[in-house]
Amino acid sequence: MALPHIFDRLRLPVIGSPLFIVSGPELVIAQCKAGVVGSFPALNARPQTLLDEWLHQITEELAAWDRANPDRLSAPYAVNQIVHKSNDRLEQDIATCAKWKVPITITSLGAREELNQAVHSWGGITLHDVIDDRFARKAVEKGADGLIPVAAGAGGHAGRQSPFALVQEIREWFDGPVALSGAIGHGRSVLAAQACGADLAYIGSAFIATAEANADQGYKDGIVEGRAADIVYSNLFTGVHGNYLRQSIVAAGMDPDNLPEGDLSTMNFGSGGNTKVKAWKDIWGSGQGIGPVTAVRPVAEFVAELEAQYLAARRELEAKVRL
Repeated sequence: MALPHIFDRLRLPVIGSPLFIVSGPELVIAQCKAGVVGSFPALNARPQTLLDEWLHQITEELAAWDRANPDRLSAPYAVNQIVHKSNDRLEQDIATCAKWKVPITITSLGAREELNQAVHSWGGITLHDVIDDRFARKAVEKGADGLIPVAAGAGGHAGRQSPFALVQEIREWFDGPVALSGAIGHGRSVLAAQACGADLAYIGSAFIATAEANADQGYKDGIVEGRAADIVYSNLFTGVHGNYLRQSIVAAGMDPDNLPEGDLSTMNFGSGGNTKVKAWKDIWGSGQGIGPVTAVRPVAEFVAELEAQYLAARRELEAKVRL
């Protein structure tokens, strides 16, 4: 099945994933101008009324870019909605997104039929992130247009399954849009995501180390300096298993190799009972694919390098197939 036309403007088959705290209008606008989908969690806009201002800013700046660059139109943007009962502003956020006719809605931590219907009513599409085939089937049954398989090695809340196993199971019954998440930080990995059955790559951690990201300089430096071995998988901080930078856990005074178990009572983006330490703010999420990130730089520069790597990998693969 062909991708929806909403993706026709992409320079590269990439979605910049919504990063809690880190993703704001500056990052999203830079991603869209560079030709990849930019996204942010609605909850990043605090207070709730700020969401309307952000969507106005994004809409106006991208429209101005398109007028000035008709030969290089901006990519669409997405807003992430946390569909968990702890999110008490979901209905307000959906209403604000309806006002601006947000083109893509990414749903997490729960699938709701009425939310999908609302997005469809204003002409948008929904992508739902899942960690296994069972959740994928539920999401599609409730009306999601596409899926984001969050495989082992992804940053933030992540699954345990191999991307090869997870995408293969989904592709046995689903032919809609699929964006693969999990340790993707190089153009070669974008091509690999497509080779294993996905349409798009879902990249988060590498965008933390960009000039436009709303992240502490120490966080950005940690992404640059980090390797796959520096990622710790734990459910302590939010009650849901996720991947985090080891050095941020050590800096918070905890032993990353001996973390206690968390539970769903900490879902409110808390800190596993430690009131002095907060997930995402103090404990930094990151996936395993940060090895290729070697410097903090503008989004445009990073996406240009991704594209060059992607095209080189494709030529390499084509040459091997001809042998």
